Amino acid sequence: MWTGQTKDVPFSRCSTPCGHDEMKQIGEDGDTCCWFCVKCQPYEYLKDEYTCTDCGEGRWPNEDRKSCYNLDEQYMVFDSVYSIVPMVLSGLGILATLFVIITFVRYNNTPVVMASGKELSYMLLSGCLVSYLMTVILLLKPSTITCSAQRFGVGFGFAIIYSSLLTKTNRISRIFDSARRSARRPPFISPKSQIVISTMLVSLQVIFTIIWLVLEPPGTRLYFPNGKRDEVILKCRTEDLSFLVSLIYNIILITICTFYAIKTRKIPENFNESKFIGFAMYTTCIIWLAFVPIYFGTLNSFQVRTCCLFFIRQLLLRFLYPLMSAHFGVRFSPIH
Repeated sequence: MWTGQTKDVPFSRCSTPCGHDEMKQIGEDGDTCCWFCVKCQPYEYLKDEYTCTDCGEGRWPNEDRKSCYNLDEQYMVFDSVYSIVPMVLSGLGILATLFVIITFVRYNNTPVVMASGKELSYMLLSGCLVSYLMTVILLLKPSTITCSAQRFGVGFGFAIIYSSLLTKTNRISRIFDSARRSARRPPFISPKSQIVISTMLVSLQVIFTIIWLVLEPPGTRLYFPNGKRDEVILKCRTEDLSFLVSLIYNIILITICTFYAIKTRKIPENFNESKFIGFAMYTTCIIWLAFVPIYFGTLNSFQVRTCCLFFIRQLLLRFLYPLMSAHFGVRFSPIH
């Protein structure tokens, strides 16, 4: 009972009004005159004074908590430094590749170009060109079409490169293994045979990619880094594990090619291109071993992750394309 001896006048109600981000929770007795104020989750809005409702993925409540709005979806944009640097470097790579292709075409019938195994060289250069062009695809806004192109192109370009290198090293190995046993030429060493073998190896990558697209249809999804709902990233609907599995065929080609590079490392000086192929494959193995922890260690930054994928590709091309194109025909090879 208030006696009037204090200035604080007591409230004649059992609950105080709730804040703009709080709902009223009625007690078990169902008395609506008394309630507890319960704070809504950051991603919830007040449907009514007694209910907090989830705004849904990709949406966030307004300041008054009475409605929600769509969050801006984040993805790679062409005017950011994360896109400009890769595009500039890829542009230089494309120009360099086209320059080499034009040079090969111009001197197509000269002894140096013919001795370099021009058929496999053209195949190698086309694989480099595809890999450089993939940079633009990786930077485009995710959609069903671009996600499909990414899945196909990431492994396809390198499959062309590694298939041509594997065919080259395998051919050299078979030539010298056969020479130790007899004077007969081994089968399938002609230029046409080399193209057929390389095409068959690349076709396996295409088949695996088609199966992957069927089992896991391409599309987009919303990703929330660190479980936060206030930041939404638009990504391709591809599981990280399946992306890694899709590169297994490339890893198999690299492993076999490295084996043949080691096997042919002591061949005569006239066939010294195998030495450079071996150096490139040793470097490639190191880069691929570094790729997995770097790629999966940048899950929370899609920009850093995309740049990581790009620079790994650039390093691989740095040691596969310029090195091979420069040394395929350094010494004339009499067996073609």
